[in-house]
Amino acid sequence: MSATLIFDCDGVLADTERDGHRVAFNATFEHFGVPLHWSEADYATKLQIAGGKERMASELTPEFVAANNLPTDRDEQAAMIAAWHQDKTARYTRLVADGALPPRPGITRIITAAQDAGWPLAVASTSAEASVRAILTQAVGQRRAEAFDAILAGDVVPAKKPAPDIYLLALERLGADPSRTLVIEDSRNGLLAATGAGLRCVLTVNGYTRTEPNDEAVLVVTSLGDPGGEPALVLANRGAARPDTVIGLTDLLSCLE
Repeated sequence: MSATLIFDCDGVLADTERDGHRVAFNATFEHFGVPLHWSEADYATKLQIAGGKERMASELTPEFVAANNLPTDRDEQAAMIAAWHQDKTARYTRLVADGALPPRPGITRIITAAQDAGWPLAVASTSAEASVRAILTQAVGQRRAEAFDAILAGDVVPAKKPAPDIYLLALERLGADPSRTLVIEDSRNGLLAATGAGLRCVLTVNGYTRTEPNDEAVLVVTSLGDPGGEPALVLANRGAARPDTVIGLTDLLSCLE
């Protein structure tokens, strides 16, 4: 028996937010001479906004625009944000290439096992596609990354998480049965997007998301775990899985029962 697995990227494939995206955003602000620097606490708030361009745009209050002589025209602002985001993405992918953002425990193991078992796999993320492909390649290598059945990223749908659109699109692209599809997410926004699409969801939480409400998740763990490495600690279990310290394919299948 098999299942379709759909992974979020940031916080799931790798712990990318604090020491990856945040660092790249701040470097971009400095490069463009914009007086912004997001602390870890600032960024925790920004994570409630889905999408990098949208996070940047949230700073463009009338007061901030006037104080920094930024364009007031909406089209000009959109072009400016696009340029900032392109620069940020390039900086982020360099961080990934330099090995600064290793895969989270269990990710390489689970993807390898699922592909070897013939399970359909996809990524559904609000991050730029270049960022997603960089993280995925870092985690499993180019051959396995290219073997994914779908990579949906960035602006592929107009309404981003917590809207369910990206997961509905993933189901359509994959031709997947929702009852045999499991999402692996790390945040409440992602959880709501997955369950809004009628899908069951496993949460692998991190420092930014551990205290978020997770009542809709079938299983909540600190990570997928690795033998001889970081163990998976079960925080909530509302399904048939009975995992130990390592989450395996059998555990994921049990989440669909």
